[in-house]
Amino acid sequence: MKISKITPFVLGTQWRNLTFLKVETDEGLIGYSEARNVCRTDALLGYLDGASHRYILGSDPFNIEDLVHRMFHQDFSRIADVSGTGIALIEMACWDIVGKALNQPVYKLLGGAVRDKIKAYANGWYTVERKPEEFHEAAKKVVQKGYRALKVDPFGAGFYEIERKERVLSISLVEAIRDAVGPDCEIMIEMHGRFSPATAIRIAHDLEPFDPAWVEEPCPPDNMDALAKVAAKINIPIATGERIHTRFEARRLFELGCVDVLQTDITESCGLLEGKKLAAMADTHYVTFAPHNVGGPLSTAACLHLAACTTNFKIQEHFNDFVDSWVKEAAYGPGYPEVVDGYFSLPQGPGLGMTINEDFIKEHPMTSNFFNLFVKDWHKRQQKD
Repeated sequence: MKISKITPFVLGTQWRNLTFLKVETDEGLIGYSEARNVCRTDALLGYLDGASHRYILGSDPFNIEDLVHRMFHQDFSRIADVSGTGIALIEMACWDIVGKALNQPVYKLLGGAVRDKIKAYANGWYTVERKPEEFHEAAKKVVQKGYRALKVDPFGAGFYEIERKERVLSISLVEAIRDAVGPDCEIMIEMHGRFSPATAIRIAHDLEPFDPAWVEEPCPPDNMDALAKVAAKINIPIATGERIHTRFEARRLFELGCVDVLQTDITESCGLLEGKKLAAMADTHYVTFAPHNVGGPLSTAACLHLAACTTNFKIQEHFNDFVDSWVKEAAYGPGYPEVVDGYFSLPQGPGLGMTINEDFIKEHPMTSNFFNLFVKDWHKRQQKD
């Protein structure tokens, strides 16, 4: 079996473009995948066009390690978000093809299930004014939908430092959320790499009364020694890793002991198998694994297959019940179950268990959005160029 054709499709929203990939073989089997590359969709499409001729066309989709190894090393340039996403799209579609050829779900090919359901947390639910009463009402709706965990970035457009007034407001938003969801719901605090170590440490101490499950990317990901400084001085677990794209980059995180929850984004980090390897590295340091996921139905399905077979998996991020819920129509199949009482059931069907809706995607073409986390009201996710 050989890969004979690849076709990307881009679905646009006001704040994210989702890139779907259709990979065809000379034996008629088709694999699908999906990723969201932040603000660089044009570059991703260019990468896929070039890589298709260098590496992809004519390759055996069963030889996943070989294909990824060639794409990873033979370009010589370091793997970053664009190349890591391009490799991931091909890699995940190959797993989809292999699963269909063998009539097995991907998680069974990656070791088999180690759990019978997959815990989820909600994101994208707080597209409201930054007022405690509005965050309170929005958080109540998350719990009413059955979720037992939710994530929030309450910090506005802050960078390195925030004014005292803004810091007090941000903490009041978290206080309102805790009041709305009660003591048993997990609250994850997203910092988006905004803060200097000193600011992150001070805010983490302010947050302690509300018992966050973690603080995420408390300072920029470029300097792991700065993150280690934060880890040494706070009492809340640290989650990070979405902007670390290979196991070679992640090594230093574990050496410094500055991560408690690893958040690899498999759609930007070369795919399922690299995600599995990163989770195994985390496991050797007793670190749990919670894949970052800002994608639509197919990338969520891929995350669920990895979650199903990963022993140190913790919880799965999910946007599509709240912001742009209509993107669920871009793909269909049993690989993407709904969240019920805070959990996904195991994905079903051969491969990833999903088929893309090409006509629906074409009705929502790529937009010129530029999602900027450092401007006022970014959290409403309504930005455009």
